[in-house]
Amino acid sequence: MSQKKLSLKELDFNNMGAWPQQAKIGFCVIIGLVIVGLAWYLFVQDKRVELESLERQEADLRNEFETKQGRAANLDPLKQQLAQMEQQLQQMMRQLPSKTEMPDLIVDISQTALATGITNELFQPGPEIPKDFYAEKPIALRMVGTYHQFGGFVSGVASLPRVVIMTMHDISLKPKAGNKDGTITPNSPLELAGTVKTYRYLDEEEMAEQEKAAQPATPGATPAAAPATAQGGA
Repeated sequence: MSQKKLSLKELDFNNMGAWPQQAKIGFCVIIGLVIVGLAWYLFVQDKRVELESLERQEADLRNEFETKQGRAANLDPLKQQLAQMEQQLQQMMRQLPSKTEMPDLIVDISQTALATGITNELFQPGPEIPKDFYAEKPIALRMVGTYHQFGGFVSGVASLPRVVIMTMHDISLKPKAGNKDGTITPNSPLELAGTVKTYRYLDEEEMAEQEKAAQPATPGATPAAAPATAQGGA
């Protein structure tokens, strides 16, 4: 006896208990697939996106860790290199003139200019300007000489016993007034005017004073009262 196949139209959804066993199993399978699909869409899909984001974050953190690990491996050699550079800097600074040598150095620079035949129309040192670990000494000058004389002056300054660093500021070099045709030859008088700065190192005491002056004033401190001056009457 052949079993009659039922179509969906013949199934009574209000009386599902009367369905054949095969229809009940098929309907349960469909319901299960729908539930699994909804669960995947609502929960698993979001987790996949979150997982991909975490995987990218893990790759970025791994790259950052490898970079920092490489830097840490080179830290000790870099520290040694920095210490060597600081020692070299200190040695170079010690080659600059000291506070007591600065007046003689100014005289040597002026005498070097005169020895090369340059005329010092103005050679006026200004007050020192202290910096972090050195002091600069500006010199306002106006010199007259030839091209070769200025070259000899620069060479003479470079051969002084102490290391002399001179920087030029607002310097002008032009033919000396009175040159009729304005042409410049190797023997034409030139006028150099402007300001040069030379430098010296600060000793330990001066550096300590610089650090002390750079520290902010203590809050609540009151300045000391000036002593009263007694005035006598006749």
